[in-house]
This record gives sequence, C-alpha cells and structure tokens, in this order.
Amino acid sequence: MTHPLIAREGWLVLLAAFAAALIATWLLGWWSIPFWIWAAFALQFFRDPARLPPADADAVIAPADGRIVVVEKVNDPYLEREALKISVFMNVFNVHSNKSPVDGEVKGRWYTPGRFVNADLDKASTENERNAVWIRSARGDVTSVQIAGLIARRILCYVRIGDKLARGQRYGFIRFGSRVDVYLPTTARAEVSIGQKVTGGRTILARW
Repeated sequence: MTHPLIAREGWLVLLAAFAAALIATWLLGWWSIPFWIWAAFALQFFRDPARLPPADADAVIAPADGRIVVVEKVNDPYLEREALKISVFMNVFNVHSNKSPVDGEVKGRWYTPGRFVNADLDKASTENERNAVWIRSARGDVTSVQIAGLIARRILCYVRIGDKLARGQRYGFIRFGSRVDVYLPTTARAEVSIGQKVTGGRTILARW
C-alpha cells in the first residue's frame, strides 16, 4: 500500500487553505500573500513522509519528530511502576504523525482532559490534555503518551485494546505543537540526551 505524502488529517484544512488563497488572489491580488503563506505552512505541517525503522531488535524508536526534553527515572502514572521516561517535544515545524516505539499489543488506553500549557514544560505531562497507550512488547511494557500543547487542540489516536502494532507503525496524530512521553522499564538504556533532535520512526531512543 502506497504511503500518503500528506496526512489524511490535513486534507480538509489544506483544501480550505488553498481555496481561500485562490479566492483571495482573484479578489485581492498581491494582498493575498498572507493566505498563501498560511497554505504553505499547512502543507508542511501535515506532511507525513514514509519512514523505515531500524532493523535492530533491541531498539526502541522515537514516536515523533522533535527535540528531547526529558530523560529521567520517574513513576509511570499509568502502570504505577518506576520507569525510564523519555519525552519528545514537537514544534509546529515538525512532522506530527505519531509512530509506535515498539512491536507489541495494545493492552490499555487512557484519555485525560486537561489544560494546554506549553508542552516544553515538565508540568505538561500531568496537567495537559493527553492520551496514553499501553503497549506490551516481548521485552517489556511501554507507555506512549500523546500530549496536547499550547497551540494543539486535538489529539487523534486510532488504536484500540487488542490491536497489534509494529515499530514505526503510525497510530495517531496531534494537531500543532505538542509532546510525546515514552515510559520504559528501568532496565532499558537511553540512547539519546536532552536537547538532541530525533526523527519519528527512525531515531533509536533506547535499547533493551
């Protein structure tokens, strides 16, 4: 099956943006430039390039494009365990398609309404709107949490309990700036550091 270059979540937005730009050009001439800038921004935001995950069986891969903002041992609030937490912050210029970090089966899912503070802040993990997916892999349990940000107003998740996921498989999307937290068993070893840029579906976050 051919991978779409543009995320399906953006098709209506793009149609509206380019239609508005064309109409503005017809009515306003050069004054239509802001409409074209918005259409170009929407086009780059909703891009969804195909990614081939690394073949390394020990690898846990990044669930999203962005920058690492947290690497630490914390309590996983969903599975109530000590865990290694790795957080990826996405700005509005990153690809916002979310990928499964591991091969496994979806064992649980939790949606929590909340605020929309800057997703770059630590409190976003506990205060913002979020959707957590518990994936049971052959190596251990992983919790992947989609978190809305300052601009983001919609989290989309397409998996249900019992679904099987492959590493790098697309499972959701967050509209505009946001964050994804990954909780791993403490036996996992982080392969990234704070400030590092990562590519969803490709960069190795940690190894078992």
